[in-house]
Amino acid sequence: MKIRLDAEEKELLEAFEAGKVALSKNQAKEKALAQSYAANTLRKDRRVNIRISDKDLHELRIKAMEEGIPYQTLMSSVLHKFVSGRLIAKLQ
Repeated sequence: MKIRLDAEEKELLEAFEAGKVALSKNQAKEKALAQSYAANTLRKDRRVNIRISDKDLHELRIKAMEEGIPYQTLMSSVLHKFVSGRLIAKLQ
């Protein structure tokens, strides 16, 4: 399985492979904090019902199939990126 990396992830990987990344002095604390963030981000504790057009749902399912994930996961990811300010609009 090939993992797709965005530009920032590629830059970090290249820096790591080149030995330019230094380990944190407090690894245990930072690891615990990152695990806590991940657990809270991945926890699905609410249900939401929305109405969308058939066309939009069809397109979401196609995009999800291309990514190899369930369409509900794709929808959740897009919403999470939007509310966290990480969703970037592509100008045409």
